[in-house]
Amino acid sequence: MKIIPYSESFREQVIDLTLSAWGPVFPKTRSEVPGFVYENFWPQGWEIRQASDVGELLDSNPGEIWLAIENDSLLGFVGAAIHPEDRMGEVTIIAVSPEHQQQGIGRLLLQYAESYVKKNGMKMIMVETVGDSGHEPARKAYESQGYVSWPVARYFKEL
Repeated sequence: MKIIPYSESFREQVIDLTLSAWGPVFPKTRSEVPGFVYENFWPQGWEIRQASDVGELLDSNPGEIWLAIENDSLLGFVGAAIHPEDRMGEVTIIAVSPEHQQQGIGRLLLQYAESYVKKNGMKMIMVETVGDSGHEPARKAYESQGYVSWPVARYFKEL
């Protein structure tokens, strides 16, 4: 396996991988967040919104996305952003194809993003995820790599 810079020729594969990787997560999210929140975030379904959001990220920040490739197959990808005002980098997105999960690819992608952030002079890195049961494997993966949680309270009110 090698990690290479994102290329637009992989755009649809990255979006498809994202949808397949997060497919098992969103049913849990739907059942655990208030209905009005879910319906406002994903009124046409999570797949449409997710494909759009990931496509926008790929188009706007292609130099901050890296792909895990083996034999011309996409195994996963990671994105990172630099926030110099906070001396911080951010993992903006990370996903591994379902058939390649639990093989250390996510860990290697995370380490790659960390190296990029450190090389750019940042003193810390963050990654953000949701607190529902669908995202529990992601939280455990981050914690196993030394990330510490800083809980944020986000409140919603239907109008």
